[in-house]
Amino acid sequence: MSYVGPDFEPPQNRRPRRGPLTVALAALVPGALLGWLVYETVGGPGDDGGSGQATVRSSPPAASSTPSDDAKEPSASPEPTGTSSASAPAASGPLKGKVVVIDPGHNPGNFQHASEINRQVDIGTNRKECDTTGTSTNDGYTEAKFTLDVAHRMRTLLQKQGATVKLTQDADRPYGPCVDERARIGNEAKADAVVSVHADGSGAGNRGFHVILPGAVKAGAADTRAIVGPSRDLGERVAGRFVAVTGSAPSNYVGDGSGLVTRKDLGGLNLSTVPKVFIECGNMRDSKDAASLTSGAWRQKAAQGISEGIVSFLRG
Repeated sequence: MSYVGPDFEPPQNRRPRRGPLTVALAALVPGALLGWLVYETVGGPGDDGGSGQATVRSSPPAASSTPSDDAKEPSASPEPTGTSSASAPAASGPLKGKVVVIDPGHNPGNFQHASEINRQVDIGTNRKECDTTGTSTNDGYTEAKFTLDVAHRMRTLLQKQGATVKLTQDADRPYGPCVDERARIGNEAKADAVVSVHADGSGAGNRGFHVILPGAVKAGAADTRAIVGPSRDLGERVAGRFVAVTGSAPSNYVGDGSGLVTRKDLGGLNLSTVPKVFIECGNMRDSKDAASLTSGAWRQKAAQGISEGIVSFLRG
C-alpha cells in the first residue's frame, strides 16, 4: 500500500520490540531463504534503507506495457461471492468453526470516486480519509488488482482447511469500504483472525515484506489493548511462514530487518476488536519486487504463506 492517505502515512523510525519472530526467523532463514541468498549473491537489491513516499494516482494507471503472467496462469480462486460480507462455504477440516476475514487493500473502483474516498472518518486517535487508490508497479499493475487476487487464492486455501472466509470487498461495490467499515466487518463477524493484504509503494531499491502490528491504543472509539498480544502472535506466524514459502526477505527499509512494524496510526487496526494484522507483500515500485508481485506463481506462494501463518495461529 502507498504510505499516503488514511492508513498510509510513513511509519515512525523506531526500533520495534524484538520478539519470538527473531528466533523463528533464525530457524527459518538458513533453509527457507537459501534460494534468496543465492539470488542476492548474483544480483540482489542494494542496501538503500531509506523509506520513500509513493505517489498515489488520482486516475487509473496506464495499461502495462509488459503484461504479467496472469494470462498464462489461471487464478486459483473461485468466482467473487457478490457481497463483501457474505461467508464463503466452509468444508470439513481442522479450521471448522473458525472465521477468517481477509481484507484486500483498496478497491479497483476507488479511482473513479475521489470525493467519496477523501471523506474523513473517525479512526479513534484522529480523523483520516475513507480510503486511498493504493499504488501500482511502474508498468501499471495496480495494488488493488494484486490484493484481490491474493485474497481469492487465500480464500480457496483456507476454505479447504474448513474455515468460514469473508472478504471485506470483492470488487462488488463502487468504492471502499472505508477503513472504519473494514474494521467493523471483522468485528461484526467475530473473526478469529483478520489479515489486510497490501503491497507497498516505496522507492526503488527498497525491497522485501513487512507485517504491521497494532500498537496499544485507547482513544475515542479505539481500544486495541486486548488484541495487541494475539495480533503480535498472528503477525509473527504470518511473517515466519511468508519467509518459508515465498523465500522473500524481511523489508530492508522498515522494521530493522525483523519483518515486523508496530503502528498506532492505522484505522483498520485501531478500530479492530479482534486479532488483526496488515502485510505489505513487497514494494511495487522496485523492479525486482515487482517481478514477483506480477507473477501468478509467486502470488500463489504469497497466499499460501499468509494462509499457513493464519492456520498456525488458529491451531495454536
